[in-house]
Amino acid sequence: MKSATKSFLYNNIAHAIEEQINEGVLKFGDKLPSVRILKKEYGVSVSTVLEAYYRLEAKSLIESRPRSGYYVVYSENKSLQKPVKTAPKSEPVLREVTDIIIDFYERINDKNIVNLSLGIPSPELMPVAKLNKTVNETIAKLPAGGTYYDSIQGSENLRRQIAQRTLLWGGNLKEQDIITTTGCTSALSLALMAVTKAGDTIAVESPVFFGILQLANALQLRVLELPTDVDLGIDLALLEKSIKKQKVKAVVIISNFNNPLGSIMPDEKKKGIVKIIEKYEIPLIEDDIYGEIYFEKKRPNTCKTYDTKGLVMWLGSFSKTIAGGYRVGWIAPGKFLQEVLKLKLCLSSSTPTITQEAIANFLAKGRYDYHLRKLRQTLYANSLKYMAAVVDYFPADTRVSKPKGSFLLWIELNENIDVNKLYKKALEYGIVFTPGNIFTLQNQYKNCMRLSYGMPWSTKIEKALKQLGKLLKSY
Repeated sequence: MKSATKSFLYNNIAHAIEEQINEGVLKFGDKLPSVRILKKEYGVSVSTVLEAYYRLEAKSLIESRPRSGYYVVYSENKSLQKPVKTAPKSEPVLREVTDIIIDFYERINDKNIVNLSLGIPSPELMPVAKLNKTVNETIAKLPAGGTYYDSIQGSENLRRQIAQRTLLWGGNLKEQDIITTTGCTSALSLALMAVTKAGDTIAVESPVFFGILQLANALQLRVLELPTDVDLGIDLALLEKSIKKQKVKAVVIISNFNNPLGSIMPDEKKKGIVKIIEKYEIPLIEDDIYGEIYFEKKRPNTCKTYDTKGLVMWLGSFSKTIAGGYRVGWIAPGKFLQEVLKLKLCLSSSTPTITQEAIANFLAKGRYDYHLRKLRQTLYANSLKYMAAVVDYFPADTRVSKPKGSFLLWIELNENIDVNKLYKKALEYGIVFTPGNIFTLQNQYKNCMRLSYGMPWSTKIEKALKQLGKLLKSY
């Protein structure tokens, strides 16, 4: 009898919430009342409320996020269709990237526009006050106030902190395995220069972060873009075929929350790609810059987790999680450690002392993990609000990624839409986004765009998304 009563109670709660979702009272992206509040309102136990939420999760109406709560992820008006698997041509390309990259970089600090193209979270989401305090504390304790040159390999304190964090993804790196760099772009440059020469071919995901394309162009490397799925990442069968046919010298991927697609490679595929590169004895450059910005229960593993021969060059930075302007990154080059050290000595000698030590102290005091928890909660809530705006304002045939981390959305529009023309038109309304065709060297993604949800949600942003929707519908 008691079991029947409990069943009646949680079904009652679940039905009431489902009704509000179907009637549009609770909309896509809305946060549901906490378990504690519903327990009090209905006069039931915590387990009864949780059972109601589990039932709604099973119907794909809501989903939970650790330390954040439950959110509505269903809209009766329109289901979110994911972008289709990409299909680039299987031929290496050497070509300059578009100048539009320079245009939106120049607008990055323009307060008169709504910038939906930001590649870093907004300063409002960063621990600026605590960082400032940490910097002052660091300068006071450093010999000569931190004005001396650091070692070529970088701050031992920082390298130790980075090494400790590898335990989160099953790694076991030591500080001597890591070299600090001036941001992640520097790490990418060092990695590519260490294992390739002009004229070589590298394999990448498609679409691919335009910074990788710029570096490839500067180093005179040919780029082979491979089909990539928004949920599963790069096509491994075609990768292996291409390695044999195109004589690929290195593979470059963002395995966790690819920029711009947002894809995350499942562990089995990470194991698979490591197996392939070990079979052919070629390096894998793994950019893990977004790995700490995850929305699920635990940090995703890396390809480096499964590396047994030192062929995976794992790299990242604190630009997306603490402070882009500090320019602090790292690389764990595996068997290529000495080559990377020699290159760093030639190119930059050392990395700025103060910012390295400040971040090391920030991590050591536990401030980083506290900040990350808040950042993930905010960005996850933002992602749902952006997707809700796409549901409400964009054309019905729009396809959008559903990221499990980071702060970027990939949007695929009707094939008749030219995002370069849309970009110019949106500028007239003070709106900037990232056109999709800058993430390729081929003639593709002209009907795609990347949006950043790394800013605090506001009516200003909602109005900008609504205006973008109007411009799209005008086509």
